[in-house]
Amino acid sequence: MIDRVKEADLVARVIGGDGDAFAELVEPYEGKVYGLAYRMCGNREDAYDLAQEAFLKVYRALGRFKGDSSFSTWLYRVVANTCLDQLRRAKRSGPATSLDGPIETEKGGVKRELADATFEPESLTLRSEVATEIRTAVALLPPAHRLAILLRDYQDLPYEEIAQAMGCGLGTVKSRISRARALLRDRLVRRELLSQAGVYSVGPARAEPSASVARPARGVDA
Repeated sequence: MIDRVKEADLVARVIGGDGDAFAELVEPYEGKVYGLAYRMCGNREDAYDLAQEAFLKVYRALGRFKGDSSFSTWLYRVVANTCLDQLRRAKRSGPATSLDGPIETEKGGVKRELADATFEPESLTLRSEVATEIRTAVALLPPAHRLAILLRDYQDLPYEEIAQAMGCGLGTVKSRISRARALLRDRLVRRELLSQAGVYSVGPARAEPSASVARPARGVDA
């Protein structure tokens, strides 16, 4: 990651209209932001659009970044709000579709499976099944709980930074993460996968799918 001195220099250059500096500033976070958006919405195209929207908001609002927190914390707060706003809009537009329900086709129902945001060819069948169940369970969590556990267990952010990113208290963050983990663990128990998988844990993502989503042209007011 970029150190705070370099970060401050890049921010100043971006405010001065240097689009290349913005690309350098956000490049370390592009994959993480896209991965977070993907796991929040479960759709690659929507995730790409959300990542673009978040980076555009960051670009436009960078002049208001005071440096009181790290740039990454401020960035994650913008991304978190963007994802939660999108989920609220989707909820208002119609009832949510259950990720456990079948997809209806002309030939009948087809089991729905949540797409994987990573590719792990070395995974065994059981490990893949557990991972699929975890992804599905995460997608079914309430948005705030989903965001909290993704920031902690996939993005590996400390609790304090998650609290700042989500704009809530440290106790609230810990409570949401604890509740989310309990729900995930219960799902694995019901599916008789927890005992085979050993002690339940959600590790940081190995790699996020790359997406070049944050490169405004030099001097262009996005």
